[in-house]
Parts: sequence; C-alpha cells; structure tokens
Amino acid sequence: MNQRKALHTLGALLPPVLISVALAEAGLAATRALVSREVLEPSNGPVGDYLQTLGTVYAVLLAFVVFVVWSQFNDARTYVEREANELVDLFRCARGLPATACARVQKRLSAYVKGVLEREWDAMACGDMRVLVQLSELLDGLWDDMHAVGPDTEGEKTIYAEMLARFNDLSDARTNRLTSAQLRIPLAMKFLLYTGAVVMVGSLWLFAIDRFWVHAVLTGALAGALSHVLYLVHDLDDCFGGDWQVPRAAFLRVQHYIETCPPHPAHRSSAPPAA
Repeated sequence: MNQRKALHTLGALLPPVLISVALAEAGLAATRALVSREVLEPSNGPVGDYLQTLGTVYAVLLAFVVFVVWSQFNDARTYVEREANELVDLFRCARGLPATACARVQKRLSAYVKGVLEREWDAMACGDMRVLVQLSELLDGLWDDMHAVGPDTEGEKTIYAEMLARFNDLSDARTNRLTSAQLRIPLAMKFLLYTGAVVMVGSLWLFAIDRFWVHAVLTGALAGALSHVLYLVHDLDDCFGGDWQVPRAAFLRVQHYIETCPPHPAHRSSAPPAA
C-alpha cells in the first residue's frame, strides 16, 4: 500500500517538476543566445546581491506558507480522528438504551458513516454542497431519534445525557472538518508565490558563467526545487482532494467497529443457547 502510494505521488510530482526545469533551461538557452557573456559579466556583483536579497525574502515567504498549509492539513486530520472517536463512543453508548431506540440510533449512525465514506469525502474535494446538505439532514435525523428516546431507569438517564454530550461533540467535529475542507490559500498569495518563483529562476539567467552546463545545472536545480515546494503547497492546500489527502482510515475503523459490534444485550439474552 505504501509503495503504491509512493509511486502515485511520484507520478503526480514528476510532470510539474520536469516541465518547470525544461522551461527554465529553455529560457536560459534563449537568454545566452540573445545576450553575450561580455554584456552580463560586469553586472555579476550587483545581480548576485540582488538575488541574495530576493532569495532570502522569498525563502521566508515560502517557509511561512508551507508551515501554514501543513498546520491546516494536520488540523483537518485531527478533526477527522475526533469525529470518528465520537461516532464510536456514541454507537457504544446507544447499547445502553432500550433495544428499539438503540436499533434506530445505531442504524442512523451506520448510514452516516457509510455516507461520509462513499459520498461526502469526494464531495468535500469538489465542493458539492448537495451531498453535504444530505449528510447534515441525516445527522439531524439522528438528533430527532435521540430526542424521542424516553429513558426510564437512572442508568438509562445517565447514558442518555452522555449521548447528548457526545452528539454535540460529534456535530462540532463535523463542522470543523467541513470548514477545514474549504480553507484555501488566498489567490493573491498564490500569485505572489508563483510570480516569485519565476522571478527567482529568471534572475539566475542574468549571471555570466563561462560554461553553459554549469549554468544549466544551477538553473535546473533551482527550478526543480521551487516547483517541488510549490507542488507540495498546492497539494496540501487541498487536504481532502489532493494527492496526499487526509486518509479515510479513521472512518474505516468506525465502519469496521459497527460491523463487528456485539448485538444489544436484550437481543443477545433472547438468543437461543448454542447447542
């Protein structure tokens, strides 16, 4: 699984990196063909100082953006784990209710988990609000089922109060997950990042270096490194639709727990004894 994921990531990363390197080398070849080394050589000192200053400013900006998108990605993963934990707790608590109420609540929770895995995950990536609204209505139906429960014993009342608290936490975690799916870097910031990368690579063309292959290696290395980082920023910015997206493992664990959870005690006690 990890090997397939690595190959998939490599296949998605290579095209933008190779294209950026090819464009950088083509620009370098055109610059050296149009402008002689004798014209550029006297400006090596000022160009070097300029590129050092520009590189420092751009590196700080790039590091800040990478930190922001990585933090947002980790936050989204935390929200998914928290929501999955609340679902398991709520499903388990429902076993303390009367058998009929337990069956309604657990059936609604099972449908919700299946809907998130099969429909909502892809809907978050493309912003399909219709699916998101449908799952919200399903969660509202779960609230109605819980609200209709009439606990009788003190134990059922305690469990019912705990379920209400878990439902509120579940609703908050879902809201946080959906909000994190919509967070994006501002368009002006993206424009600054990509423009800065082009200016950085283009500035390297203004150096007068004797051997073309040395100049080409420096240019290609800079273009490849910048395109790699920009691809990382672009991918992490879409935490539920990118190549390295937030995994569904937490919800898959919930689904497995639901499928293998023991039956309600009332059903289990009424089952015929094993021969």
